[in-house]
Amino acid sequence: MGTIKWFGGFLGWVVLGPIGALLGYLAGAAFEGYLERSEQGGPRGWSSGGSQGGPQRRRTYSPEEQQNSFIVSLLVLSSAVIRADGKVHPTEMDAVKDFIRRNFGEQAVPEAIRILNRLNGQQVNIYSVGGQIAANMNYSQRLQLFHYLTRIAVADGEFHKSEKSVLEAIGTTIGLSDADTSSIISMFYKENSSAYSVLGIPPSATDDEVRTAYRRMAMKNHPDKVATLGPEVQRAAAEKFRQIQDAYETIKRERGMA
Repeated sequence: MGTIKWFGGFLGWVVLGPIGALLGYLAGAAFEGYLERSEQGGPRGWSSGGSQGGPQRRRTYSPEEQQNSFIVSLLVLSSAVIRADGKVHPTEMDAVKDFIRRNFGEQAVPEAIRILNRLNGQQVNIYSVGGQIAANMNYSQRLQLFHYLTRIAVADGEFHKSEKSVLEAIGTTIGLSDADTSSIISMFYKENSSAYSVLGIPPSATDDEVRTAYRRMAMKNHPDKVATLGPEVQRAAAEKFRQIQDAYETIKRERGMA
């Protein structure tokens, strides 16, 4: 599968800014030519508050553009997570392969891994990349992106402090609240109070606060909110949604709540 075919859906924000520039460098002449043709048509995909100067506007992206932008954002940020502990673990690479395989098919895996390997040799600036993501991806999609990144971090069976620190930095730079960042990390990094952390509340919360927190988290993380990203991402979002429900049920049992 040629690079130009895989990136053919990038008519949106990902062809510009730090992600587009990084991929243009990594993917070679085919994508660079596509990037140049896109830029000749004028700036697209930057919302107000982006890092490019001059007049900016927000546009509506097609489902294909949203899916491709989501996947490439995952690929770029995955390299920062994978290298957080100073090693490139095969199981973490396998987690990325599995995601690409499920979304693009087996034929897409070699190209994705080739680019990821090159990303692993670069110093990815998560702040500039994260800023582009925060400006152009809706909040529910960013939550799901962060969930995938956290899953990759624990794919080797461990959750290192360095990985947790990188994830927390990514959560901040893509515009997630501290509570939502901690919530998703708590789904994988189990502690005695992890059920409360998943709901973004302390163990001292009242029963009413528990119910309110559950409703708030369920609303933000409902699988329907990422339906445009395709069935595989929606299934993963359903898994995250179940983890929130499980945390709520755990607290209810512990407290004897009706």
